[in-house]
Amino acid sequence: MRYGMLAISLLATSPLEGQSALPTLEQQIAGAVLPMPEGMRAGATVLGYRETGKLTVIRKGSNGMICLADSPAIPTFHVACYHESLEPFMARGRSARAEGVPEQQVDTVRFKEIAEGKLKMPSQPAALWQLSGPEGSWNPVTNEVTGARPPLYVVYIPFATEATTGLPATPARGLPWIMFPGTPKAHIMFVPGM
Repeated sequence: MRYGMLAISLLATSPLEGQSALPTLEQQIAGAVLPMPEGMRAGATVLGYRETGKLTVIRKGSNGMICLADSPAIPTFHVACYHESLEPFMARGRSARAEGVPEQQVDTVRFKEIAEGKLKMPSQPAALWQLSGPEGSWNPVTNEVTGARPPLYVVYIPFATEATTGLPATPARGLPWIMFPGTPKAHIMFVPGM
């Protein structure tokens, strides 16, 4: 009988098959802000998960930055922080995916809505910081990431081109370059180790 009660107790505290246990809100916040410089982390708004699959504000910030906690529904590690002026663009991407839009068509949907005036892009440059790693690379207890890809730093400058920025559109070692030139998603890529 004691073993039966132990099994019931373990089932009650363990995630169901196919579900991931959620890190605590504090762990999600600590992991979400990792891509940004340390001095910016405390003031960021953090979107995370009180339950799997439902992204919500878990900390209100004060510095105009929004950070996304690692999704428990995706095995790989990925966190990103961006200026609040990018939130309509980012939120539309999330909602398009939730509506079943295939990944390769998400930008098509967003670009069409921008052209129609339904979706606004920032009028000033806006930064994005990102950190990604393979499954199991983030330890929520220690907040350490092992085996991560080099961090990604970009500055969105919608519709910018080589001609309007003086930046090349081709990646080159140690140099910034412009990706997706001439589109709403145009951004300056900064190569780590520059």
